[in-house]
Amino acid sequence: MTKSREIRLKSRREGMTTADNMELATTELPAPAPGELLVKNHYMSVDPYMRGRMIDRQSYLPPFQINEPLEGGSVGEVVESNNENFKPGEMVLGMLGWREYFVSNGKGLMRFEPGDAPLQAFLGTLGMTGLTAYSGLLEVGKPKEGQTVFVSAASGAVGSIVSQIAKIKGCFVVGSAGSDEKAAWLKDVAGVDESFNYKAVDNLFKTVNQLCPNGIDIYFENVGGKHLEAALEYMNPQGRLVMCGMISQYNATKPPQGPSNLGYVVAKQLTMQGFLVGNYFHKMQQFQADMGKWIAEGRITWKETVREGLQKAPEAFIGLFKGENFGKMIVKL
Repeated sequence: MTKSREIRLKSRREGMTTADNMELATTELPAPAPGELLVKNHYMSVDPYMRGRMIDRQSYLPPFQINEPLEGGSVGEVVESNNENFKPGEMVLGMLGWREYFVSNGKGLMRFEPGDAPLQAFLGTLGMTGLTAYSGLLEVGKPKEGQTVFVSAASGAVGSIVSQIAKIKGCFVVGSAGSDEKAAWLKDVAGVDESFNYKAVDNLFKTVNQLCPNGIDIYFENVGGKHLEAALEYMNPQGRLVMCGMISQYNATKPPQGPSNLGYVVAKQLTMQGFLVGNYFHKMQQFQADMGKWIAEGRITWKETVREGLQKAPEAFIGLFKGENFGKMIVKL
């Protein structure tokens, strides 16, 4: 038997989730049966979309269940195996984070060779986060050289990679962030053309208009609310809105007010398309090849916020909605 700690959903809540809605528990895992393997997690991912799974409603992923462990991306090491496809010592990616160990039949696990990259990068830039940015911008946004790309939450895990890929593709890139420090990093390190702290501007519409003098061809949406309204106001005809997330609405206690200027979608012949990264797993090989090349060339950089210890996972998760993360939020187990 292997003792393992895990974070469970204790209760559901309207509005902002609190640490009281989660609990740290200890369980005992049986030895792997024939065809199974035991994995020790080293890092786990903390992502905003998990908030939706804490609500008991139908969606593209099933809701978390009360008194059951939460689930999220993880990087782990095979420590024991009765499965011929996995050997002890191999590193695997999976979706059974929020626990120290787990037993698996191998379904949903992907072996990988870290090479020179840090393990946690495979939860961020070289993993699902990076693929989200890559597929959303290139497959949905379809950028062309010289076009203007506006990215909300541009210093975040997805937004920062979107911004840099857009620059690689020859676009003029404008990004919003939640602090002066994050806005400065976007311009000085990530290399965007213009950035701003949306919390410090008097008029979001005026700021977007000033920083996007030629209008917006592609808007990469991570926030929602006033950011979406401002983007719609200054979209160019036939522009594309890539709808990745709306973190400003994930803890809403009542239906948020829709954009007052949604009519621009018709008048400007805009394309507004949501997407799920799971539909682009077939792009993983090409994505990792391109990303590896860009990283080696020094054209992609990233930030991480790492919390130490499984017990810090609830705190890390709640911090996402308070803007406490700079780049990808990760928990080291």
